[in-house]
Amino acid sequence: MLGNFTYCNPTKLYFGKSAIDGLNEELPKYGKNVLLVYGGGSVKKNGIYDKVINILKACGKTVYEDAGVMPNPTVEKLYEGVERAKKAKADLILAVGGGSVCDYAKAVSVSVNCKEDPWDKYYLRMEDVECDVIPVGCVLTMVGTGSEMNGGSVITNYAQKLKIGHVFGENVFPKFSVLDPEYTYTLPKYQMIAGFYDIMSHILEQYFSGEDDNTSDYIMEGLLRSLIHSSLIAVKNPTDYEARSNIMWTATWALNTLVAKGKTTDWEVHMLGQAVGAHTNATHGMTLAAVSMAYYRHILPYGLKKFARYAVNVWGVCPDGKTDVQTAEAGLEAMEKWMKELGLVMNISELGVTADMIDGVAKSTLIMDGGYKVLSNDDVKQILRDSL
Repeated sequence: MLGNFTYCNPTKLYFGKSAIDGLNEELPKYGKNVLLVYGGGSVKKNGIYDKVINILKACGKTVYEDAGVMPNPTVEKLYEGVERAKKAKADLILAVGGGSVCDYAKAVSVSVNCKEDPWDKYYLRMEDVECDVIPVGCVLTMVGTGSEMNGGSVITNYAQKLKIGHVFGENVFPKFSVLDPEYTYTLPKYQMIAGFYDIMSHILEQYFSGEDDNTSDYIMEGLLRSLIHSSLIAVKNPTDYEARSNIMWTATWALNTLVAKGKTTDWEVHMLGQAVGAHTNATHGMTLAAVSMAYYRHILPYGLKKFARYAVNVWGVCPDGKTDVQTAEAGLEAMEKWMKELGLVMNISELGVTADMIDGVAKSTLIMDGGYKVLSNDDVKQILRDSL
């Protein structure tokens, strides 16, 4: 049965070629001071930085910069960004980059006026925002996280060996996001396919929760089929516009909160992957890929009918003459084959995890209760061992 829910997503999207022109419509809505946030400099090499700067200047904005946002934004970088935003008296934070840059911009936006340590308040105690928030806009250059249309923000604290995401309310959602698929063309293959799997994982972690035959499930099956089809094209031809645009659109719908409606949702793969990332600084999507097969094989018996449905409706497995177990296992085998064809990392040892690190990674893994089985610490350790 589909449960009761409230749905609101206030983010305005500008999608497609020349989507950057949407900045001309959005920027006049905000004050003069703009904090421009970006990563390691690739936006300067590919020309996106210059395009954004030219539009900002044409709109009469005073631009302050916060560069060097890393793939796994740290709490130290967050504190630095807060000081930069305060010094700029920022009226708008404009994130130009991938999901980490967007996540970081949202973290800064809720922290500038916070009277407490934002790490403690938002990421350890998971409290709501009670202060004024600086508006955020995004110009996306990498797809996968869905951060361009949600309130999610993941920050890493290496000293505490924790990588934690906080899902903020709609007041923290980006006010607008610019999505031009051509801006993703220059992304290195490793980062591109990591993003593809991040999309896959977002959908699966909402799909494999509850056994209701509801609209959200049908939408997710369609999104998964689209992703699988387009990813195989894009990995061979990264500049195929149709494939890259479909993937970008799928990534947004995978985590803009719509398909979660009516679902309990299960984010344990992310908890496992983020724990690996906290110990290795590995690329996020690859940490998810490295733990997924072990996790899903571990919980398959507890959600058997849904796994069998997944095999048939997403991977085209014929159930004739098969038990539900055989059908479900065939679906995971098809998924594993697709992952290997893309070139994803398939085990955590490739990311730097060794057997003697298992206890520490397990300790860093947050346990969620939305899936088919609530894991014990022993379960977590076994899944990590199976992922080596």
